[in-house]
Amino acid sequence: MPLRVETLEYPLPEALIACEPVSPRDSARLMVISRSDPSLLEHRRVSDLPEYLVQGDLLVRNRTWVHRAKLTARRTDTGGNVQGLYLDQCAEPDHWLAMLKSNGKLRIGQQLELLDHTANPAGVFATITDRVDDHWRLRITSDAIDPADANQILDLVGATPLPPYITRRRKDLGLTIDDDTDQDWYRVIDAMNPINAHGSVAAPTAGLHFTNDLLEKIKARGVEDTSVLLHVGMGTFKPIEAELISDHPMHTERFAITAETIGQLQQAHAQRRRVIAVGTTTARALESLPTDLTPITNGIDSDTSILIEPGYTWKHTDALLTNFHLPRSTLLAMVAALLPEGVDRLLDVYKVAIDNKYRFYSYGDAMLVLP
Repeated sequence: MPLRVETLEYPLPEALIACEPVSPRDSARLMVISRSDPSLLEHRRVSDLPEYLVQGDLLVRNRTWVHRAKLTARRTDTGGNVQGLYLDQCAEPDHWLAMLKSNGKLRIGQQLELLDHTANPAGVFATITDRVDDHWRLRITSDAIDPADANQILDLVGATPLPPYITRRRKDLGLTIDDDTDQDWYRVIDAMNPINAHGSVAAPTAGLHFTNDLLEKIKARGVEDTSVLLHVGMGTFKPIEAELISDHPMHTERFAITAETIGQLQQAHAQRRRVIAVGTTTARALESLPTDLTPITNGIDSDTSILIEPGYTWKHTDALLTNFHLPRSTLLAMVAALLPEGVDRLLDVYKVAIDNKYRFYSYGDAMLVLP
């Protein structure tokens, strides 16, 4: 039966929206539940994760890099302010795809001057060349920096692309945090440096809980640790606006999985070992693979627009470590798809989390869904 989006609603007190992560990262709270045993519900810490892993488990993490993607610019014709978000580098390396917002009307041909972290001109200009759906195509020019070096330019002009619910909550609390601190907080500890400026505009938040010490303890349990890359886009936060979840126009994200990781997945399946996905972005990458991995001999680098909702048959994910997600989101629908009882049980679990004052969303606590 088609699932209606209103089933993904739940009330959340604003006080439970996390404005910053706990320290150390793995001291975040961890709720443990099971797909097969509805009676299992334990309150632990992420640092306790190794106790739930067994020798031979394959832990898969998303090691995507989060860009300093939030942009501030000034129109050269009127001096009006423009807010933006870098999304990706185009085929021509001196062209970007970006989201832009301005009080005045934006149009093709306008030139913007990007501002640095101190709100001063950075010597980098962006000319609007085209409209692509809800986004804009920009041609980057600069006398000081190679316009094709998006990574260097973003380090100069960009800020951490925190989700709006964090910035709103901080404003309500009068909380100010240095952007360099957020940049450290909002990346996984071993993020892979971006190649060709491909990276994320949002963090794979379940991966933020890991520390080097935790990874060493997991390795000591005889657990394999491997990774994928899924470059998270703004669509991950887009609420479902269709009446039926299945009618939601799913966003597209780029992902890459090496031949080595494909081989590890094949061996794990053949030996009936568990695959534990760290985060919904990792699960999305894994489930975008075909059931039969044999033909993939050189790894895979592709796009995915997969939508996972209750009733989905999982192919490569046995367990999931994940944060607590926004109402009416595709991420909430994905986690519900892991449970035989679907959304009803997941919302019961969320109520327990709220009653126990778990911290929610990107900088919040975590949940482990065991097989």
